Amino acid sequence: MALKRMDNVGIVVEDLGGTIDFFRELGLELEGQATIEGEWAGRVTGLGDQRVEIAMMRTPDGHNRVELSRFLTPPVVADHRTAPVNALGYLRVMFTVDDIDDTLERLRTHGAQLVGEVVQYKDAYRLCYIRGPERLLIGLAQELS
Repeated sequence: MALKRMDNVGIVVEDLGGTIDFFRELGLELEGQATIEGEWAGRVTGLGDQRVEIAMMRTPDGHNRVELSRFLTPPVVADHRTAPVNALGYLRVMFTVDDIDDTLERLRTHGAQLVGEVVQYKDAYRLCYIRGPERLLIGLAQELS
């Protein structure tokens, strides 16, 4: 059987509301919110008795989603948010935007900080990394062609 699609990328956060606001400003749409709990959920994650608030954010094209999760139980056990770009494991999600300068300006009002600088790769892209809410690492790309 062939792979059908990538469904979502999951990000665990402490401030669900603030992170939703940030991703809305970036251009994602809130698809829905729910509290997930019960024995079945713990069997999927291996965490046992869990209670987690989630928000599903959808990209404007409708093809990709970011699932934001705030664990109520069990408590969060690790924090990878300050890891540099060359750390092992999942680190960032990258979004293509129309205007990287305008996007940076809007996201700064939600606490975004530029990691390095905005650079141009050939005549193809302008790129940068930012730290968003809760120090999440996010890549931004602007196509130049």
